[in-house]
Amino acid sequence: MSIISVRNLVVEYGGRRVLDGLNLEVEAGETMVLLGGSGAGKSTLLRNLLGLERPQSGSVVVKGVDITTCSPAELKRVRRSIGVSFQSAALFNSLTVEDNVALPLREHTSLAPSIIELDVWMKLAAVGLADCGKLYPQELSGGMRKRASVARALALDPEILVFDEPSAGLDPIVAAELDDLILFSKRVFQMTVVVVTHELASAFRIADRIAMLYNGTFLAVGSKDEIRASQNPHLRQFLDRVPDNIATTHVVESFFDKYLRSPEVTP
Repeated sequence: MSIISVRNLVVEYGGRRVLDGLNLEVEAGETMVLLGGSGAGKSTLLRNLLGLERPQSGSVVVKGVDITTCSPAELKRVRRSIGVSFQSAALFNSLTVEDNVALPLREHTSLAPSIIELDVWMKLAAVGLADCGKLYPQELSGGMRKRASVARALALDPEILVFDEPSAGLDPIVAAELDDLILFSKRVFQMTVVVVTHELASAFRIADRIAMLYNGTFLAVGSKDEIRASQNPHLRQFLDRVPDNIATTHVVESFFDKYLRSPEVTP
């Protein structure tokens, strides 16, 4: 059963079509990775999945509600069931880690302070930060800030967890740890996970299915094996890491050889 259904989604900015009639079904309980290069339309699609903007046409149905046409009250109710971990972590530097995680609970529930304190500790423990609640974001490493962002995204026990470029700016070891955290969160909290990324290693590690975006359209949607086996030329170029303009690459190499390696050029 689909928990998110995108139908004929069209988004334009200044007359330029950024998403061109997208169709996508995300099944309850799966991890869907939205893969693509810069400018492919990943961030635009994510904003529409979260109801942060309205498309020119088409629909985005989340848990049976079309968030492109629903009332503000309905949209607020749907968003309550979605947790988001942003690319930059988006933590409030003036708040401690535990206060950052507690913020959604204080804003959207009437739970007693003692219950919120316990819930916050449990979420921080789940992401490996049980002893870091009193620290401020600037006192954390990049990987720890991403983990704190996940804890905050989990605060309201969402049915859908969304990650925007979770591996961005992280070294390979920390990125792999974050992949493990995504897999752990899905397994323990039984959620649907949507991940927006351009990182191939991460995508193929965590995904149940992958949707490959290119110039505002889906080149392919399928399992990891189906994506690997695809012979679509643009998809193969992305997977095989082939430069977009070989001629430009040769010009740069020729310039480097002629000028920077020339014996006449001194440091």
